Amino acid sequence: MKTNEIFETLKTKECEELFSKMYGREQVDENRKRYEDLITGYEKRYGAGENIEIYSAPGRTELGGNHTDHNNGKVLAGSINLDCVGVASIQDGDTINIVSVDYDLDFSINVNTLQASIESSTAKLVCGLLEGVQKRGHKIGGFHAYISSNVISAAGVSSSASFEMLLCAIINDLFNDNSLDMVEYAKIGQYAENHNWNKSSGLLDQMACAVGGIIHIDFKNEEMPIVSQMNIDFYQEGYGIVIVNTGKSHADLSEEYSLVPKEMKSVANYFGKTVCAEISLEDIVNNIEELRKQVGDRAVLRAIHFCDENGRVDKQVEALQKNNFDQFLHLVAESGNSSWKLLQNCYSIENYNEQGIPLALTLTKMFLDKKGRGVCRVHGGGFAGVIMAIVSLEDMDEYVAFMENKFLKNSTYKMIIRPYGAINVLKLI
Repeated sequence: MKTNEIFETLKTKECEELFSKMYGREQVDENRKRYEDLITGYEKRYGAGENIEIYSAPGRTELGGNHTDHNNGKVLAGSINLDCVGVASIQDGDTINIVSVDYDLDFSINVNTLQASIESSTAKLVCGLLEGVQKRGHKIGGFHAYISSNVISAAGVSSSASFEMLLCAIINDLFNDNSLDMVEYAKIGQYAENHNWNKSSGLLDQMACAVGGIIHIDFKNEEMPIVSQMNIDFYQEGYGIVIVNTGKSHADLSEEYSLVPKEMKSVANYFGKTVCAEISLEDIVNNIEELRKQVGDRAVLRAIHFCDENGRVDKQVEALQKNNFDQFLHLVAESGNSSWKLLQNCYSIENYNEQGIPLALTLTKMFLDKKGRGVCRVHGGGFAGVIMAIVSLEDMDEYVAFMENKFLKNSTYKMIIRPYGAINVLKLI
């Protein structure tokens, strides 16, 4: 579609309805302006008059299954109204040109050599993603992309996975006739992080950003994870989600993050297995004395967390299916408590004086206990980053004001669950 046609399309009632679902009705105008600015930026950088497409991929929130995906466990997650948006067009030749507005990056990649024009972690990730596309038997080619994201960076809402899934949507649409499914997207993103970032990530972040809505994923068979979407509307239940940024990035904590799957797998290895999904809580308890000697107490506790958390996700799904929202909230709180005590991902032991997550959780619990409703938990990979609070709609503005005043200004983000994952926006209007 030509850029002038897109500007008109963005003014239509159909676009307003789509943006209401993606971002919330109060944020329609803000995001329409955001899209217009992206198109203008694309034209300034690459020239006007081309046929372009617009893509979006959301960040994600985690409701259950903290650090279980990398050991073939179960998760419950949802896509959120913060997203990565890209204007893109196919180009003749063998060059991919990418502008990342938020990170002030402008670089190119040769599709034959997969060499980037600059040294940066983002360019390195894109090269890994392109390699992952090819290794899985799919096509790449030359294109321009102009990208912006409002997904909080390095804070546990998957800004990197959102960016990866956006690029997968672009490549799938422009070069592969939309033949890739969401599992392929996730595996390509995982490949890029594992090989080019040396990050031992699972598939949770990518799947949640790619699929959309609230999803339950069972990774027991990692090649064919079972994905089901849950029909639940938090607003109808009288609750909303607030993400609180503790002000400390977890971008430099990859080693601590990677130790979680490593230690869990060391427990599985004791039993001759590869991942914790292949062992039971009973196995651990019956062999705990020898396990403590061979792998250490923390590894044992993290494996216990895995087994408990896997069962807890099943209970969460059952509660949602039975419309028992109070039980669901109770299980979210249980999951957060297990992450804090057993998984131990609420702060970095190397920087033990910085404990923004425990402090934010403590203040939030004080607020919620006075109200007698709502729950909170560490969010995402942990060690630093964000917490999640599920708060009554009646209390939300007061909670936001409380945290902004007592904890950290400009730290709170009201979220909605959006029903769309990685998409070509124009094809839905």
